[in-house]
Amino acid sequence: MRLRLTSLLPALCALSLTVPAGAQEADALARRVEIRRTAYGVPHIKADDLRAAGYALAYVQLEDYGVRVALGLLRERGEMGRWFGRDSMDSDFAARQAYQIAVARYPQLDQDTRDMYEGFAVGVNRYIERYPDKFPTGFRPHFTGYDVAARDVRVANPNAATRLLAALNPTRTRSNGARGSSFEQDDAETAGTDPIEEGSNAWAFAPSRTRSGRAILVRNPHLAWDAGYYEAHMVVPGVVDFYGDFRIGGPFTVIGGFNRHLGWSTTNNAPDNDEYYALTVDSTRADYYIFDGASVALERDLVTVEYRNGHGFSTETREFWRSHIGPVVHRENGKIYVVRLANHGDNRAGQQFLRMMRAESLQQWQDAMRMRARETSNFTYADRAGNIFYVWNALNPVLPHPSGGDTTATSAQRTSEVFTQLIPWDSLPQLLNPKGGYVRNENDAPYHTNLQQVLDRAKYPANMPEPSLRLRSQLSVELIDNTRKMTLEQVMALKNSYRMLLADRVKDDLLTSVRAASPATAVAGAADLLAAWDNTAAPESRGAVLFTLWWQKYVEGESSDSMFAVAWNVADPVRTPRGLKDRARAAQAFTWAVDETVKRHGRVDVPWGEVHRVRVGGFDEPVGGCSGAMGCFRVLNFRTESDGKRAVVGGDGWVIGVEFTDTPRAFSVLAYGQSNLPGHPHNGDQGQLFARGEYKRVAFTEADIEAQTIRRYRPGMEP
Repeated sequence: MRLRLTSLLPALCALSLTVPAGAQEADALARRVEIRRTAYGVPHIKADDLRAAGYALAYVQLEDYGVRVALGLLRERGEMGRWFGRDSMDSDFAARQAYQIAVARYPQLDQDTRDMYEGFAVGVNRYIERYPDKFPTGFRPHFTGYDVAARDVRVANPNAATRLLAALNPTRTRSNGARGSSFEQDDAETAGTDPIEEGSNAWAFAPSRTRSGRAILVRNPHLAWDAGYYEAHMVVPGVVDFYGDFRIGGPFTVIGGFNRHLGWSTTNNAPDNDEYYALTVDSTRADYYIFDGASVALERDLVTVEYRNGHGFSTETREFWRSHIGPVVHRENGKIYVVRLANHGDNRAGQQFLRMMRAESLQQWQDAMRMRARETSNFTYADRAGNIFYVWNALNPVLPHPSGGDTTATSAQRTSEVFTQLIPWDSLPQLLNPKGGYVRNENDAPYHTNLQQVLDRAKYPANMPEPSLRLRSQLSVELIDNTRKMTLEQVMALKNSYRMLLADRVKDDLLTSVRAASPATAVAGAADLLAAWDNTAAPESRGAVLFTLWWQKYVEGESSDSMFAVAWNVADPVRTPRGLKDRARAAQAFTWAVDETVKRHGRVDVPWGEVHRVRVGGFDEPVGGCSGAMGCFRVLNFRTESDGKRAVVGGDGWVIGVEFTDTPRAFSVLAYGQSNLPGHPHNGDQGQLFARGEYKRVAFTEADIEAQTIRRYRPGMEP
């Protein structure tokens, strides 16, 4: 057995690759960068070099999100317990292991990427130094480039093996060998709050589909409205000129955006990037297993973390075990269960994103993607040359066995029985400039990205997803699978479609069922209301509230997919599912929904927007949009408030569309604003725009930035 002692806290003080930066270095960086805030507080960073750009990006994030940025860095280096006590330290143990990889592999990153990381760290330190009153008393951690880079390290997570362990032994929760740890699954849904539908929509249109003859790209992610999407523009002349989303906490969690030449958008996918294996214990030696005919030692890591204990500190040590295949998640019945992740230890995600941000052609952008440091997400792309492109991005392994998913471990006693290679990037599902002039994705499988050029599932390995096309995706297809040529303004308006496709599929059956049941007068009148309803979740729509409550009752306790008369069928992908499986149940649920709508809202014909609201930044506005499960393309998730109204908590948040004219032309809206800080002038100040389906014009050129500038300063040197 090989023993490796991991106690990184003393090592943090000894590391010398990134020299702690004092006021002198911060001053030098501040002199090399200017920030211009335009309408709604969007920061435009113009820097002499990437280190200064990283410095400024950190500074503006702290101005708008405060302590959240610093806490994220503390979490990445495994110091939550040291600052906030024992009840905050559980995440520190795994973080220390990832941090060790970040430190060891940091020199392998290119200098430009390290400059961004190190500049970002200096920016955080400078802000904390200047505004100590905005942080907990005595809060003076000193961050380095390592801390920022640790955010971009990909590691296997043994604690994600919940479903495997449940399948192995349904009656008990198992430890993975990390003493004191357990596998627990939190219920994300709380009473009165919709579950957040984590995903996105993305469209790209070829020149043949636009009035200008230039490609158009549209993106809108669906996450909780505290997810920290952060709109910004970063320019280093001759190096990078990129406008997009920089998620709060680092310089490179770039989900989408554009430069002068091209842009991209992401939508979540769910690739099979890992596998569980069951190794056979060596019956003659403790902590050894049999592999390739030899007895192989497990490696034991002892991880020690500090935690605050009153006015002092204490430590706790936990042990973690690893095989040469991957981390141990469980041991029982003569087996050692391990997880193998395709890109365990990869730290190049930031480097890849920087290359993508600087790419000037499809070829350069694809070459950056072939680094494969970003292991998930569908990517939708468009460029000034007129190309549109889609790829179902993943690190799916070439499996010598059937996929075990997340509930089965495959027995392995030799190298030939575990995966060692990945499906080549160029063999992943993708489309370049297809028929019909569009590509699109809404988190479903890749095959129906373009309905006129459907990809053949049979050409891809078994561990690729099976075909699917949910109602949100089908509505997207209906909106754009045509020959219409559109302006950017028309595309952005179309993105705000309020149609509820579910109503198109089941309303006729519902009305027939209700009227056949000899309804009471009030129920018959409600059916007439529903018949006249336009099948939308527009703010002024009357009938959508009733229909939504009815559907929730109709499918209660059942899988909603099982409650259609005709299930979704790959042979008829945009006309199924449809109809109602249980018409008697539908009629009963409708009677209940009529009473419930009146009980909750005072009348059955209550407008959708009277109930559904955007409540941010002091605004209280009616809003249109609904759950993707109801077939809405404008996805919104809500929470029931104390007054019975339903306020948006997630769904569409950041929406951006760009047309690749010689100088890109774009519109955007960040619904919850640039800041999450109470009282901040840009907390929720775009809420009204979003609620009304409107956008702000993106300032990208020097002339537009200057025309919109409301404040300019050098970060860390402002009065």
